[in-house]
Amino acid sequence: MKKSVTIIILIFIVVAFGGAMFYLYQKNAEDPVVYEVEKPEKKTIIKKTVATGSILPLEEVLIKPNISGVIEEVYVEGGDYVKSGDLLAKIKVVPNLNALNDAQNAIDDAKITLADQQRNYERQLALFNKGVISQADLERAQVTNDQAKQAYQAATKRYDIVKTGTTSGYRNAANTLIRSTVSGMVLEVPVEVGNQVIESNNFNEGTTIAAVADVEKMIFEGKVDESEVGKIKEDLPLEITVGAIEDQVFDAVLDYIAPKGNEENGAIQFEIKGTLSKQDTVFIRAGLSANASIILGRADSVLAVKEALVQFDPETKKPYVEVSTGDQQFERRDVELGISDGIFVEIKSGVDSEDSIKVWNEVEPEVGT
Repeated sequence: MKKSVTIIILIFIVVAFGGAMFYLYQKNAEDPVVYEVEKPEKKTIIKKTVATGSILPLEEVLIKPNISGVIEEVYVEGGDYVKSGDLLAKIKVVPNLNALNDAQNAIDDAKITLADQQRNYERQLALFNKGVISQADLERAQVTNDQAKQAYQAATKRYDIVKTGTTSGYRNAANTLIRSTVSGMVLEVPVEVGNQVIESNNFNEGTTIAAVADVEKMIFEGKVDESEVGKIKEDLPLEITVGAIEDQVFDAVLDYIAPKGNEENGAIQFEIKGTLSKQDTVFIRAGLSANASIILGRADSVLAVKEALVQFDPETKKPYVEVSTGDQQFERRDVELGISDGIFVEIKSGVDSEDSIKVWNEVEPEVGT
């Protein structure tokens, strides 16, 4: 019995020893881990954040009528250049029946008053010729008669204005003639001949006849997330890219950041505006969607490495890299980091352009080698 137990123990020891030797042989037969290296290089690093928005005129003026009616003629279309005072459209007045009736009654009243004052003046003139009344009495009668004539003429003109929107002597200043109040390009004409329009007053903003703007003064208007708004400030440079204009970058300056954000889709968004530099060769249409890269920082021609090569000490949290000292041999070097664009990071000190820095990811051995 004891002999059998001894034999079993010896067999177990032999098997265990053989397994250990096989494991060590397999480990020695594996290819060694190979790490690639990269050298630092000179880079221009730009740190930026991106805002989405659109291109709009700095000042867009909506031309509205001062009288209600129906569009009779339209003289411009989108894309036309106009000067202040140029004719845009003509309105045909559709008179209000009550106002027209009141104006007609005013004419009748003024006519009766005028006839009465004319008779009175004629009587006073006859008495004056006979020497019954003085010169002053005659002049008072004449003044009263002249005032009655003026009231009659005013009532007649008022009737014409109510009925047609204008009257004799005021054709060029008629409310029915809609003129541009500024110089610029007509962006749109949202009305057509036959459309009814409403006058602009204290109770109604009125119907827009045309939108006019100076297209040489354009701005970018967009929004940034609350997580980015703390990183930006006014007067930062912008690089504007317009989706409809390929291979073109337009310079601008950030000149407005909204003091209050608005919630959109569960996130707080802040409005920003930036004035574009004047463009002499490229025409940017109003309303085009665009992206603005806000330049937060810039470092030109500095020594840089990929961020993926930088490691951080688990205790001190200080950055370091592993620099090659021989064939697959590396040593730790503490480094001072500068600006980063998310891919490359500036190295201020710790390594130079001749150092080879370890890439964390090991190289996979090729199949069959």
